[in-house]
Amino acid sequence: MEIETGIVKIPVGDVKLEADLKLDDSHQGLVIFAHGSGSSRKSPRNNYVADVILERGIGTMLFDLLTEKEDRIYQNRFDIPLLTSRLTGVTGWIQEKGELGNLSIGYFGASTGAAAALNGAVQEGSNIQAVVSRGGRVDMAPDALPKIQAATLFIVGGNDPQVLQLNRDAFERLECEQKKLEVIPDAGHLFSGPGELEQVASLAAGWFERHLK
Repeated sequence: MEIETGIVKIPVGDVKLEADLKLDDSHQGLVIFAHGSGSSRKSPRNNYVADVILERGIGTMLFDLLTEKEDRIYQNRFDIPLLTSRLTGVTGWIQEKGELGNLSIGYFGASTGAAAALNGAVQEGSNIQAVVSRGGRVDMAPDALPKIQAATLFIVGGNDPQVLQLNRDAFERLECEQKKLEVIPDAGHLFSGPGELEQVASLAAGWFERHLK
């Protein structure tokens, strides 16, 4: 499959955010990535997951939630309302782009980006069909948990006890029809052990393939 790759600048409010868009005519869905604090669209972990999703016939977009100047202010990295507004702003830009607006859309959120993904999915309602959280700080989106309609998958490392408990508590508050909590045994927060990130990517790609196509 030939993938059209492009770097685009997306106006959101008074800033322009850089994004890497990979999409071709055969793709029936698009996954927008929301990275964690201190990361960017160049995150090697998210890019690996994106490559696996592409192989399943779904387009991907990785973008910087903050400008370089904004990212220098530490508090901005944990400003969930700000990060959510950036994610929904990018989603709106996609929906206004002709044929792009007809794609089924999913969110993939890592760490704090998962909170933005959950909030964004609630704000966008039926526009978002699926959400995947990797090691997500889903506790930072408490109001979104019982309201989210999209099919929601939490992926957590078994050796990440604090985040695992936060995810278990949050999972119980989800009321969406399709939800699942996947625990990868012995994995830490970064899924850096042998084969762990591969498991994350396979689970995420399978979820999006099921709910976006």
